[in-house]
Order: sequence, then structure tokens, then C-alpha cells
Amino acid sequence: MGKKQLYLLLAIAGAVIPYYFFFLHVADQGFDLSAFVRAVFATHAASGFTIDLLISSLVFWVAIVARKNAGRGPTPWVFIALNLLVGLSCALPAYLYAVEAKSGRQTW
Repeated sequence: MGKKQLYLLLAIAGAVIPYYFFFLHVADQGFDLSAFVRAVFATHAASGFTIDLLISSLVFWVAIVARKNAGRGPTPWVFIALNLLVGLSCALPAYLYAVEAKSGRQTW
């Protein structure tokens, strides 16, 4: 399996697996944004993971916009939207897939 195919597989897994747990939450609590926010900050451990993910997402956004401005990356707004709508576990490998596809060369 090449790097490009691995990134695609990870992007799909990064969309499906987290949404499974989101759907479980919605099935249990209903579609209530305030209940969701309370849940992700329910404990210090959960808060740590949540803040880590938010900071990582911000770093991802800054990095992909900087790469685009330097003329070395795909359009970042698609991946920022993917990050916001699905999550970093999908957006990051999808971005890396796009970088590999744009480069047109196989490095593995």
C-alpha cells in the first residue's frame, strides 16, 4: 500500500470512527449542543483532550494556509471546513492525501 492510499484509508477511518461515537451521544442525549459541550469538558481529562484537539486544529490551519501562501499546498479552505464539520482525524490525512496527489510522485 502506498502513502497516498494509506492517507485515504486514514481519512475515511478518521471520519467514520469519531462519528460513531457522536451518533451514540446524540442517541443518548439528543441533538443538544450545550449537552455536547458539557460532555467534552465533563472532566479534567476530557478537557485536556478537547483543548489539545482545538490547539492541534489551529496549528493545522496555520500550517496549511502558510504552505498555500508559499505556493506549496492545495487550497486550505476545503480542509479547514472538513476539520470543522468532520474533525482533525479526517482533515489531516485528507490534506496529506491531496499533497501527495498534487505532487504526483510516490515516495514509498
